Amino acid sequence: MVVVPCAYLVGTFPAAHLVAPARGHDPTREGSGNPGASNVYRLAGRGAGATVFVLDLVKGALATGAGYALDGRSLAMACGVAAVLGHVFPATRHFRGGKGVAAAAGVTVVLWPLAAVAGAAVWGAVAVGVGTASLASLAGAVAIPVVVALTGRPAVEVVVVLALAALIVARHGSNIRRLLEGRERGLH
Repeated sequence: MVVVPCAYLVGTFPAAHLVAPARGHDPTREGSGNPGASNVYRLAGRGAGATVFVLDLVKGALATGAGYALDGRSLAMACGVAAVLGHVFPATRHFRGGKGVAAAAGVTVVLWPLAAVAGAAVWGAVAVGVGTASLASLAGAVAIPVVVALTGRPAVEVVVVLALAALIVARHGSNIRRLLEGRERGLH
C-alpha cells in the first residue's frame, strides 16, 4: 500500500536541519553530531530543541494517525514504524538520521496514549534526577513496552513497541558507552 512509503517520507522531514541552521548551527557537524532535539537544545537553546522535538513527534503522530484513519491499528503501526525508520535512516540524507525518540513518541501518543504518558513521566523523572537526556530516553523507551504489555494489548502490538524500543536502545549505543565510562554530556 502506497501509504507506508509515504509515511517513511514523512519521517525523513529534516526538523533539526531546518531549525538549527536558522540559529547558526549544523547539528550533524557540531555537538554530538546527531540531528535530534537534545543536540539542537545544547547547540541552539531550549526553544530550538523543543521545536525540533515537537516537529519530530508530530511526524510520527501524523503518519500513525493517517494509517489509523485509513485502515485501523495494523496500518497505523506499519505507518508509525515507517515514519520512525524514515527519521532514523533517511534516504534523503545518506541514511544518517536521528535516534528516533521523538518520532516514536508520536507513534506512542496515537496508539498507546497511557504508555506515552508513563514514558513521558519516566523521561521527565530521569532527566530531572540525573540531568542526562540519553539516560532519560533509554528509561522511557524501556518503560513504554512494559506499560503496553501490562495494559493487555495484543501480542503483535507488544512486539511492535518492543521493536521500536530496541531500535532506540541500539541507536543510543555510543551514549550507553559514554554513560558507562562516566563521560556522557548532560542537558546543561
